[in-house]
Amino acid sequence: MRTVFLSILVFLIISGCIRNGVYTVKISDFGLKPGTKENAIPAIMKAIDECKRHPKSVLMFEKGRYDFRIDSTHTRMYFESNTTNDGPKNLAVLISECRGLTLDGNGADFIFHGAIQPITVDNSDNITIKNVNIDWDIPLTAQAKILAATPKNIDLEIDTIQFPYELTSGKLMFTGENWKAAPNGFMEYEANTHRIAAGTGDNGCIRGDWKRYSVEELKPGTIRMNGEFTRTPAVGNYLILRHSKRDHAGVFILESSNVTLENVNLYYCAGLGVLSQFSRNLNYRNVKVIPNNIKNRYISGHDDGFHVSNCAGKVTITKCEFGGLMDDPINVHGTSVKIIEKMNDHLLKCRFMHEQSTGMNWGHLNDTIGFIGHRSMQTISRETLKRFERITPEEFIVEFNNAVPAGIIAGDALENLSWTPELTIQNCKFGSCRARGLLVSTPRKVVIDSNEFESSGSAILIAGDANGWYESGAVSDVTISYNVFKDGCMTSMYQFCEGIISIYPIIPEVDSLKPFHRNITIGHNTFNAFDYPVLYALSVDGIRFNDNRIIRSSQFVPFHTRKHCLTFEACLNAEVKGNVFEGDVLAKDIQLEKMEISQINSKLQ
Repeated sequence: MRTVFLSILVFLIISGCIRNGVYTVKISDFGLKPGTKENAIPAIMKAIDECKRHPKSVLMFEKGRYDFRIDSTHTRMYFESNTTNDGPKNLAVLISECRGLTLDGNGADFIFHGAIQPITVDNSDNITIKNVNIDWDIPLTAQAKILAATPKNIDLEIDTIQFPYELTSGKLMFTGENWKAAPNGFMEYEANTHRIAAGTGDNGCIRGDWKRYSVEELKPGTIRMNGEFTRTPAVGNYLILRHSKRDHAGVFILESSNVTLENVNLYYCAGLGVLSQFSRNLNYRNVKVIPNNIKNRYISGHDDGFHVSNCAGKVTITKCEFGGLMDDPINVHGTSVKIIEKMNDHLLKCRFMHEQSTGMNWGHLNDTIGFIGHRSMQTISRETLKRFERITPEEFIVEFNNAVPAGIIAGDALENLSWTPELTIQNCKFGSCRARGLLVSTPRKVVIDSNEFESSGSAILIAGDANGWYESGAVSDVTISYNVFKDGCMTSMYQFCEGIISIYPIIPEVDSLKPFHRNITIGHNTFNAFDYPVLYALSVDGIRFNDNRIIRSSQFVPFHTRKHCLTFEACLNAEVKGNVFEGDVLAKDIQLEKMEISQINSKLQ
C-alpha cells in the first residue's frame, strides 16, 4: 500500500497539477533550480514534453538565474529569413508541435553562452512566452570606452569580463566560450544619451579594409589602435565593435499561430531579435529589446529587433521599446523571388536572391501569387499556386492552376500575397539604433499610432523591391498618426533615408501614371526637425500629409542633400493641408518631381 501511495505521489509531482482547467508544471519538479549554473536545456525539454501531453499547460519557473549552454543533441537545420544559414541552429528552449502552452518565467534571467537560439516556437499554436529576461554573459558584439583619440591613435578601455579579447599578430580578436571573432565595424554611441553620435552612422573610424590597423596593449584591458582613421571619435563615448555573424535569432517563430510575447526583456541576441516567419496572428506586448543598463551596456541586439517575414493574420505590437540595436527595430515584409526559367505555360523555376533569405517554404497549396514586372514593379497578374517544390536551398519550382501571364519573362519576380499581415504598432518607443526605425511592406491595413521615434536614420521607411534586397510588399492602406518624431531622427545617413518619413520603393523604370504604393495618410504627428527633409514620397497614389506640427530644432547641424520639407515624386492624388510650422523651420515648401501640379491639393501655413 505504501508503494502504491508513493507511486501516485511521484506521478502527481512529475505530472504537475490541474487548477481551473489549466495544467501547471513547475520546472523545479524536473530538478532544475535557479542559480546553479547547470545547463538548463535537458530539464526544460523534459518539462515541455510533459506539457505537450496536455492541451492547456503552464510551464512555471522560479525567479532567478538559469544558464543555457550549447548541447549538440539539441540542434535543428532551420532556414531563417535575413539570417546566415550555414549549419544547424543550436537550440535552447524548443517549443515544437505544442498546443496551448504558456511559459511563465516569473521574472527569471535566462543567460546564454555562445551562438545559440534562446527560444524557438515551431509549428505550434496558442503559445505565450512571458516574464522572461534574455541575456548573455559574453555578448557576440563588443564595446569599448574611448580614453583618447587622434587621427592616428585611439585608446580604448575594454571590460575584459564581459568582452574578453586577445591580440593576434597585432590585431584585435574577441574571444568567448569556444569562439573567436575579429571586429569588422565600428559604431559610436554617446556616453550620456546612449544615442549614436550624430553624423557618424556607418562611417567607421578605419579607412579602407580591416587590415590597415595595428593594436598594442598598454595594460590589461587598455589597448591602443594605430592607423589612419577617417574620423576621430569623441573621448568618453563608447565604440561598438561589431564581430561574428547573425546566425541565430533571439526568438524564432516558424509556421505557428496565435503567439504572444509579454513582459520580455531581450537584452542581447546573436542575430535578429524576434524573428517570425510564415506565422499567423502575433501579439507582442511590453517587449523590450534594449541594452542591459545594469551591466553598463550600449548594445542590445546584433541586428533587427522584430523581424516579421512572410506572416499573415494580425500582427499587433504595443508598448514595446527598442534601443542599442545594430539594425532596424522593426521590419515587416514579404520575400520576392526571381523567375529564372519559364519551363512551360504553368511551371516556373525561381530563385531566392538574397543570400540570407534562402531555403524557406515559400509557397503553399492555393496561395495567391503576384506576378511582378521587375523593371516597372507593377503587379501584372495574380494566380493560385498548385505546387511548390524545393530543388536546392536557393532554387525551387512553382506550378499554377492557370497559365502564367504572357508578359512575364525570366528576370521578373513573384510575391506571395497570402502571407502578408495586417499590422498595428501603438505606444512604442524607438530609441537610437543603427539605420532606420520602422520598415513596413505589406498590402494590408497598417496603423502606426502614438509612438515615439528617435531613430538614427529615417524613423519610418516604406520601401519594397524586386531588384536588390527582394523584400516585397506594396502598401495600400497605411495610417501614421499621433506619433512624436524627436530631433534624434535622421542624424546619420543610411540607405533609403530621404526624410524623417521616407517612402522609397526601388523602381528601375518609374511610371508616374502607375504608382507602386497607395493610400498613405500621415496626420496629427509632431516632427522635431533640425534638418530640411521631413517627408519624401516616391510613387504613391493617394498620399496625404495633413494636420501635422513641425517644430524647428537646433540640436544638430543640418547635413542632408535634400533642401525641401516635403518632396513628392511621381505621385498621384497628393494632399497637404492643415500643417503648422513653429520656429524658423528650414524649409516650409513642397518639391514636386516627375508629376504635374494638378496632382497635388496643397496649402501650407
